Amino acid sequence: MTLREQIEAAVAALRPRLDMQPAVGVVLGTGLGSLADRIENAIRIPYEQIPHFPTSTVDTHAGELLVGSLAGKAVVALSGRFHAYEGYTLQQVTFPIRVARALGIHTLIVSNAAGGLNPQFRSGDLMLITDHINFMGDNPLIGPNDDSLGPRFPDMSEPYTRDLQDLAETIALEEGIKLVRGVYLACPGPCLETRAEYRFMRTIGADAVGMSTVPEVIVAVHAGLKVLGFSAITDECFPDALAPVDIQRIIATANAVEPRLSRIVQRCIERL
Repeated sequence: MTLREQIEAAVAALRPRLDMQPAVGVVLGTGLGSLADRIENAIRIPYEQIPHFPTSTVDTHAGELLVGSLAGKAVVALSGRFHAYEGYTLQQVTFPIRVARALGIHTLIVSNAAGGLNPQFRSGDLMLITDHINFMGDNPLIGPNDDSLGPRFPDMSEPYTRDLQDLAETIALEEGIKLVRGVYLACPGPCLETRAEYRFMRTIGADAVGMSTVPEVIVAVHAGLKVLGFSAITDECFPDALAPVDIQRIIATANAVEPRLSRIVQRCIERL
C-alpha cells in the first residue's frame, strides 16, 4: 500500500467521526500536554483506532487524536508523538502530520523538551525555534516521492514561518513571558549526548538539542504547511559543567514551563 493510500484510509476512518474541518494542527509534545484540556467539545480518538497510526510507547504521551475548538479555531491535536528511538521509521513518525494535512490544516504548531546548549539559556526557559539542524542520520522524505503530497526537493530556507515567529514574540511581550530564540538540533536518541558531542553541537550553531520535531517539520514543509515551534529548556547541557541527568527534575521543569507555553500557543491560534 502506498503512502497516499494509507493516508486516505486513515482520513476515511476519521471523517465520519468529526463534525468540523480543522484549520490548525498542534503536536502536544512536552510543554503542551495540558492544552488538550482546553480544547472545547473535543472528540478523542485513540491512535489504535486509526488505520496505519503507530502506537505511542512513551509514558507521558497519551496516544490519542483530538478534534475540537481552541481559541475560536477548529484544531486537530496529536496528544502523543512518535520517536525514532521507539523503533519507528521517520515515515511512521510523521504519518500523523500527513493525516492532519489531509484533514485540512494549514498551520502546524510543535513543541518539545530540549537540553540547553546556549550558555545564556537556563533550565526553565522557553525557546522559540528559529531554525533546525537534522542530526538524525535519516530523513522522512527518502524514497519515492508522491508529487501530490509535495515536491521532490522542498525548499528549507524558512522551515519555521517568520510571520508566526513575529506573532509569538509579540504575544510573549504582551504577556510578560520571557521567550528566547534559538536553533534546535535533533538526534535520534535514546541516550543523551556526551560532553564532546555537546561541545561540537554548540560549535556548529545549535542552541538546544532533543530527539523529535525535525522530522515532523520536514514533512510539514513538504506538505506546504506554515510552522511554529517551541522548545521547553529542561536542563543545561554545558560540557564543562555537565551533571548526570535527573529525569524527575526534567519532568518537573517541563511542567513548570507548560502554563506559559500553553498561553502563548492559545493566543497565537486566536490571532491566526
